[in-house]
Amino acid sequence: MPLQTLVDATRVAIHAPESIVRAGLVSYLQHDRELREVPVGDVRDGDVVVVAPDVADGSMLEDLRGLSGVADISFVLVVARGQWRADISSAVDHGVRAVLWRDSFTPDDFTRILLIVARGGGSFPVSLQGALMEQVQFTQREVLVPRGLATSGISFREADVLRLVAEGQELSQIAAKLSYSESTIKYVLYGVMKRLQLRNRAHAVSYAIRSGLI
Repeated sequence: MPLQTLVDATRVAIHAPESIVRAGLVSYLQHDRELREVPVGDVRDGDVVVVAPDVADGSMLEDLRGLSGVADISFVLVVARGQWRADISSAVDHGVRAVLWRDSFTPDDFTRILLIVARGGGSFPVSLQGALMEQVQFTQREVLVPRGLATSGISFREADVLRLVAEGQELSQIAAKLSYSESTIKYVLYGVMKRLQLRNRAHAVSYAIRSGLI
């Protein structure tokens, strides 16, 4: 007897070029009450999109771009066969949050990773973690640091100002501590609030704390 599906079950859209592969992945969902398949073509209704390409290369990234044109795709699980040949950083930019190797995962692995991704987490094989870290380090070293930016896109000066505002210090105190004029501190705050579309100082501090910037 099929398990009753929860109303708030995670909705999963599965895209696979091989019908037998798709059927297998769909079957893994049928005995988990926290997961529910949405029909092919209804990608906009999926909380997580599963793609199972023949080859994880540039053509897969093109497919992800196509899906993004249909709906706002944020969470993607790739079930990959063989070697990974796509740019891992570009894959992440297109919503990829987890990768499973097709020949080495179990149904329990599949459903567990789907739920991790749906909750905002990620899971990559060790080899891809290394490649991703190398690209992050390169971007930070060659692009961000020369421009005085942290990985978050917030400058070190902006982070210092937000941290001191969060501590309750007045602008005059912040200016003295950082050796800037008070008008410069106001300009820094205005700049970061405008760029990130933050309403006021309290909103800016809240954003910085939630994002782990300070």
